[in-house]
Amino acid sequence: MKKLISLALMATLALSAVSCGGSDSSQSDSLASSAEDSSVQTSLEQTEAAHKEADDMFNEYFSNTVVSTGNNARINKAESVTYRAYFPVEEYGELEYCFYFSNEIDSTYSNGSPVHVGAETGDYTIESARIADGGTSTDDEITNYVDVTFDGSASREVSSGEQFWSDPVNFSLEEGHYLVWEWTITGSKIPATNMSDLTSTTSSDDGEEFVYCAEPALPQLIGAKREVKLSIAAIGDSITQGCMTDYMAYESWAMQISQKLGEDYSFWNCGLGWARASDATYDGDWLERVTTADVVIIAFGTNDIGSGEYGGDGGNSADEIDAYVRTLIEKCTAAGCSVVVFNSPPQDYEGDYETVRTEYNEMLESTCSELGVYCFDFASLLCDEDAPSVAKYGGHPNGEAGGIVSDAFIEEYSVLLGLE
Repeated sequence: MKKLISLALMATLALSAVSCGGSDSSQSDSLASSAEDSSVQTSLEQTEAAHKEADDMFNEYFSNTVVSTGNNARINKAESVTYRAYFPVEEYGELEYCFYFSNEIDSTYSNGSPVHVGAETGDYTIESARIADGGTSTDDEITNYVDVTFDGSASREVSSGEQFWSDPVNFSLEEGHYLVWEWTITGSKIPATNMSDLTSTTSSDDGEEFVYCAEPALPQLIGAKREVKLSIAAIGDSITQGCMTDYMAYESWAMQISQKLGEDYSFWNCGLGWARASDATYDGDWLERVTTADVVIIAFGTNDIGSGEYGGDGGNSADEIDAYVRTLIEKCTAAGCSVVVFNSPPQDYEGDYETVRTEYNEMLESTCSELGVYCFDFASLLCDEDAPSVAKYGGHPNGEAGGIVSDAFIEEYSVLLGLE
């Protein structure tokens, strides 16, 4: 599909993670930066080559869930650990699914000591993978397991920095039912997603008894062969990811945009907790896969102000944030995407942080105008007019805010979205 729009939404903070199954979580990881730096060039070359080969695949298989599954965590070690996740889907019925994977770290978490953008990843083995019908609740029996294969094999050896696809698999899902992803893997330094309780994610050492898992290893695209009017991707931090909204309610602004647009649209949520705009400019697989969408939403600011780039000396200035976002806009427009940039939302800041946020938001209007993209006044929807610094619906906007923002977005960009 010819690109019409590009949505890169970036949000903020995320919750601390716990160990999953028998694996060590990224929270206890001590990074060896010198060893990781030596692998950066190889990783970038692999990413570029993979995407040249995969362009047609991204135009054929579109995201069929609005739950974000990027890589902002790392599992130090897993020995035949099975990871399971429940996904609400955008289109039900019988579809041909295909799953995309990236063995890269997409973004920085917290101060970067758990994991940072471009951090080293290891080799791992996929022992088996399958999907199933999860019913309408995690209390329902999981049924209709169907194996997912790789080049005709049930198993696959995965190299550090590698991107790859599964084989296509036909699967039918009743309306209102969850798609369950389940796979068993062994390896070290495996990329994972800090889910922050957005959906049900568990792990098991024996494949039978499953326990809560905050950092599951998952595919980066739950893809399906679908006829869509428009593909949308949102890149951002935890506010885009939907963190701290109600468990399995899928009520963040990104998720509600997807729900209100319906199955004729694909919404690929690429938001990650703690992410910064500087992470996305790393030019790894995270930004590459976002630029395959028609419309990209870019929504950064909060973590840029508070933390700044990994390895830096603290929060970024308005000029620095604008420069990073400018780079993202140019990358997306060069790929043929239409772009909507969200400004930085209120966070109850005082003093210098609020000064930076105000300066950046003012600067962003001029940048978007200069580069010919859309600027969405996200911040004004989340505060009172007489208290612009106050996060009226919380630093991580709640479900009520998700409804307000999604309604305003769809109304403002109805023409861009092909609704008029």
